[in-house]
Amino acid sequence: MAAVPLARPCRAAGRLLPLLCGGVRSKGAALTPGVPGRLTQRRYKKDVLPSPEGPVPSVSITEIRQYLRSQGIPFHDGYSCLHAPSLFASGKGPAATGAPYTLFIDKMTGSFLCTATLAEGTWQDFQANVELQHRGVPPSTEELEEDMRQALEDARCIWDRALPLWELLDEDETNKTKAMFGISLVTNATLKRFGVRYLRTAKSLIFPWFSPRDATLKGLKLVRVEKKGDSVTYLEETLPRFDCYHNLFGLPLIGRRDTELVLTGWELDALALHQAAGVASVALPRGTTCLPPALLPYLEQFKRITLWLGEDLRSWEAAKLFARKLNVRRCSLVRPGNLQPRPLEALNQGLNLTKILRTALPASHKSIICFRQLREEVFGELVNTEQVAGIKWTRFPELNRLLKGHRRGELTIFTGPTGSGKTTFISEYALDLCIQGVCTLWGSFEINNIRLAKIMLTQFATQRLEDQLELYDEWADRFEDLPLYFMTFHGQQNIKIVIDTMQHAVYMYDITHVVVDNLQFMMGHEHISADRPARRLTTSSSCRIASW
Repeated sequence: MAAVPLARPCRAAGRLLPLLCGGVRSKGAALTPGVPGRLTQRRYKKDVLPSPEGPVPSVSITEIRQYLRSQGIPFHDGYSCLHAPSLFASGKGPAATGAPYTLFIDKMTGSFLCTATLAEGTWQDFQANVELQHRGVPPSTEELEEDMRQALEDARCIWDRALPLWELLDEDETNKTKAMFGISLVTNATLKRFGVRYLRTAKSLIFPWFSPRDATLKGLKLVRVEKKGDSVTYLEETLPRFDCYHNLFGLPLIGRRDTELVLTGWELDALALHQAAGVASVALPRGTTCLPPALLPYLEQFKRITLWLGEDLRSWEAAKLFARKLNVRRCSLVRPGNLQPRPLEALNQGLNLTKILRTALPASHKSIICFRQLREEVFGELVNTEQVAGIKWTRFPELNRLLKGHRRGELTIFTGPTGSGKTTFISEYALDLCIQGVCTLWGSFEINNIRLAKIMLTQFATQRLEDQLELYDEWADRFEDLPLYFMTFHGQQNIKIVIDTMQHAVYMYDITHVVVDNLQFMMGHEHISADRPARRLTTSSSCRIASW
């Protein structure tokens, strides 16, 4: 079987959904009429980065423990979260004897999730609801936002129209469809077990997101194949949008007594692993881009997690980053290589997936190591010199010659006189990487975010949108899907608050590229060096900072 070069799965940015009903759907219009169904999730606040007007107070694990003890709430330590009885699950209160431990509190941020009711929020929201309960007031909830309601309705419409692959009228069509997605060896039994369907009108596989609470449909991921010569690209789109799509695909199939799990970066890899190795496996909703902290509570039951995210160096770096968030003591990593490709490719090549899983390396290690433990990593860097150099800029070949590529853990400072175009250039420089999936955080202390976003949107669209306003929504939708975040600071700021905000973003959104415009304007006349804390952040968080 000849190897076909595969491109990394990417977001379709609104290009699949217009195909579903044979035309373009207007913004906010429903695919199907009807009354929105029962809500399956409670939300308290949107995640926002701290701002000078109303910074989000940071909280330490010690403060969280002290507060829980002072309120008489029992808890015990997990890998990434504290486990406690939920005040949302029943009217008895979290201190009730025998109450199940269904509340998970993130050790890093204090954010909580109740897996029994799907109530979630910040640490401040949790404290507020504890106080309300002391006064005899039931926990408050917010209604699901209108765009989430609409996404749920759209998802139901698509799900009803999609068919299981093995129920297509023509067996030849089924075989061709499976070959197109590279899943000819994936059996119908496996597809049926995971609930995978096919939508003819969009030529897309449909992967469902079922609520872990009551198995109701919460969303979908659509995957379509696009061929260009010998290369194959997989285009993805989700309902709801990517920032709200927190589906661990395959989670409903895992039993409460399972203690081992394989974490993959792609739904098709999860299918291959389950079929070939018979192991519990789930797929991350955004692949190697991000491991949202909201998913951590669902991974607490596992004593061992093996991360097999892909076949390139970028997947390997993501696996090491995610292992730190999951607790390295329980994590093992499958190293990418010619004999250890991603799971679906391993299945297609006839490799032994169980044997590959046995070669997974422990993520944790002692403080002192010998060359024998580094040998394979050194060989990997020699073999993959281009990948080690970093992610290349597509618009700046000369920059690739000078810097080789974007690498984590480095600090880059650009200098130039006022008006020389530093902001314009760095905006294009950062956008180039962001389009390639590099999670980026902008801190613009000199110009406001509205003006910056306008500059970047114009660069992204490569045309003057003020002259073609009818195209604004189309390009804004695509721009909104980029893994791009902005800090709301402006003018001179305290360096500690800024660094704390960056660390928060690195944990919450797996930021690997921070842009600061500019250090001098941020620091004002303070006689403090900003490069030392910035360098510490790049080293401890494995991200790159660019500034001037």
